[in-house]
Amino acid sequence: MNGSFSGGGQGRPMGAGGWAGPNLWDALDQLREGFEQRFGPGPGGFGTRMGRGDVRAAVLALLAEQPMHGYQIIREIEERSAGAWKPSPGSVYPTLQLLADEGLISAEESGDKKVYSLTESGRAEADAAGDQSAPWASAGLKDAARGAALPKAGMRLAQAASTIGRTGTPDQIQAAVDVLDEARRKLYSILAQD
Repeated sequence: MNGSFSGGGQGRPMGAGGWAGPNLWDALDQLREGFEQRFGPGPGGFGTRMGRGDVRAAVLALLAEQPMHGYQIIREIEERSAGAWKPSPGSVYPTLQLLADEGLISAEESGDKKVYSLTESGRAEADAAGDQSAPWASAGLKDAARGAALPKAGMRLAQAASTIGRTGTPDQIQAAVDVLDEARRKLYSILAQD
């Protein structure tokens, strides 16, 4: 990471790497673009899209466990898929309405939110699908979650380095450069292991 990213602008030097403030933002953008080209969006990337039937199956599976409101359903799917699948409100809420129209779920007002639960018919359908794995447990989604973990960690690291580059003292910046150099060596040593 020592000076391999180009960029114009004037900023304070980052130390041994020679990065300047605006150059660091260029480096962050290049890193993000590299992760997006390698890991997503798309199948297997962190932008994995699921079908409408998958949203339906996920909603039924979650409501079979307990009543939930819409954003709770979204968060639960995202958590169970390790961040690989986060359905939008534009796919979850129409699915909830469709399930209500079919008589499979009912909604009750709880404060300022609607809490959804399965009806008898909905429970029967969820039980019938119980032998199938939940959509977030599919092999492709598990692979996408594993593939998304590395670029997300890389982005968090780049953001931390960017913050130090903007606000750190020269000694803090040099310490950060040393940490990043050590991290790079350790990452390559992982590949060298059998």
